[in-house]
Amino acid sequence: MTRPEVDLAIDWAAAEGWNPGLHDAHCFHAADPQGFLVGRVGDEPVAVISAMQYGETFGFIGFYIVKPGWRGQGFGLAVWKAGMARLAGRTVGLDGVVDQQANYRKSGFELAWRNCRYQGTGGGRIPADGAIVALGTLPFDALLAYDRPFFPDDRGAFLRCWVEQPGAVALGMLQDGALAGYGVLRACRNGFKIGPLFADSPALAERLFTALKARVPDGAPLFLDIPVPHAGALDLVRRHGMTQGFETARMYAGVAPSVPMERFYGVTSFELG
Repeated sequence: MTRPEVDLAIDWAAAEGWNPGLHDAHCFHAADPQGFLVGRVGDEPVAVISAMQYGETFGFIGFYIVKPGWRGQGFGLAVWKAGMARLAGRTVGLDGVVDQQANYRKSGFELAWRNCRYQGTGGGRIPADGAIVALGTLPFDALLAYDRPFFPDDRGAFLRCWVEQPGAVALGMLQDGALAGYGVLRACRNGFKIGPLFADSPALAERLFTALKARVPDGAPLFLDIPVPHAGALDLVRRHGMTQGFETARMYAGVAPSVPMERFYGVTSFELG
């Protein structure tokens, strides 16, 4: 897909209720400009998928959608095979709907953990916290180094675009002069999402979350996708009165990467991992 065509995948995702960010298409394309695939019947797009290559070892499947009216005819399987062929030889991750786990297992995927979307409301007073700084004031290499343990291979091109996207609030938490956490808030079709949210302790995660939440208009919807195995993340959303929505199954084909779950409070994106 060309960059303008990626907007089609974003629109289809919105129609499915996935609530993409207003500027997701630009950053998703930047992650891997050849990673979005489209299946057509004649000139009509009927199926899409993203098969993103990260570095030399990792890939992620997302945006696996067949247009209503064209489902059940094998077009989804066709783009699935094309996407998986593009990622051959890599460990591949995805966030799939829970009831499709059995189908993904047929392609070699195994469950690693569950992610759940939580919804609350924004607002509150912006805290006076001298340890919280705009990520743009820090060297990008410092952010890249902090992010690296959370992702199986290089995602520098995506990350730079993600923290610099229009209207986003990207904050870092400093401790003893070093980065000890960061989070990104972005506007979506409905409300706002925080993702990722990484922090070295529950107290630091709370401070970052509160600072990001305060940048959301009072009463506006706020979403955070958390890895359910992390009790600290679950405690965070419950303290802020957030309610559980849908969940996904994080699955991997190949060796599942090791993730510092104790510092993992918010997923970057269900579509790109």
